Amino acid sequence: MKKFIVEESFFELFPNARLGVVLIRKFNNKIANEGIKRLLKDANKKAVKYVSESMVFSDNPRIKIWRDAFTKFKTKKGARSSIEALLKRIEKGNPVNSINPLVDIYNIASLEFGLPCGAEDMKKIDGDLLLGITKGGDEFCALGEDYNSPTLEGEICYRDNLGAVCRCLNWRDGKRTMIDDNTESAFLVMEIIDKNDTELNNSLINAINRVVELSQNYLGAQCSIHFIDSNNPMLDTEQN
Repeated sequence: MKKFIVEESFFELFPNARLGVVLIRKFNNKIANEGIKRLLKDANKKAVKYVSESMVFSDNPRIKIWRDAFTKFKTKKGARSSIEALLKRIEKGNPVNSINPLVDIYNIASLEFGLPCGAEDMKKIDGDLLLGITKGGDEFCALGEDYNSPTLEGEICYRDNLGAVCRCLNWRDGKRTMIDDNTESAFLVMEIIDKNDTELNNSLINAINRVVELSQNYLGAQCSIHFIDSNNPMLDTEQN
C-alpha cells in the first residue's frame, strides 16, 4: 500500500464527511487473547444502549444516518452499513463472536461507539487505496464467498489496482485483503458522514483512540492516527 486517497467524487456526495484512520504495524495476530475476548463480550453488552425497544430499528439515529447516506449512491440490493449488521445482531440477542485479535479490537470499538469500522492488510493492497465513485466492474470476492461480485457503476467503494477492497462504502470487506492470522500491518478506518455533529465527531475520536489503546496494550502494535476530510483527502502511508 502506497497512499490512501479519498476522491473528489466522495466529497461531492458527503462534503462534511470525516474519516479516522489508524495505521497499525508490527503486531502478532496469531495468538488468541483472552483479555480481548472478555472485552468483546463486554462491548456486546454496552452496545445494547444503541438499540431501543421503543424505537423502530430503522429509525435508530446510528442506523438512519447510514441508510440515508446509502440512498445517495448505487448499491447492491440489500446492502447496509457494517454498523447496522452489528447492531442488528445485538437487537436479536446474537452477540458478535471472536474472530482474531485485531478484528475483535475493531469490533469492540465499533460496538462501544456505534460506528462502522473496517480494516485491511496493508501488504495485500496493490498500489494506492482509493475511496470514491467507481465506473463499475471492479473485481470483488466477499468474505465467505468464492465468486466474483463486481462493483456497480455509480457505487462508492474502496479499491486498489486489482479491484474493490470494500463494497458499498462500508458494507462488505473482500477476501483478498482481509485481516488474518498472518497480518502484521493493517489499515483501519472509521467513517462519519457529518463532522459538524459534535456527538458523532467525539465518538469517532474516542473510537479511534480506543483502537490504538487496545492495539498497543494487547498486541504491542505501533500505531499512528490520521484524520481525513475534504481539506485533507490524502494520506501517504509509506511516510507515516
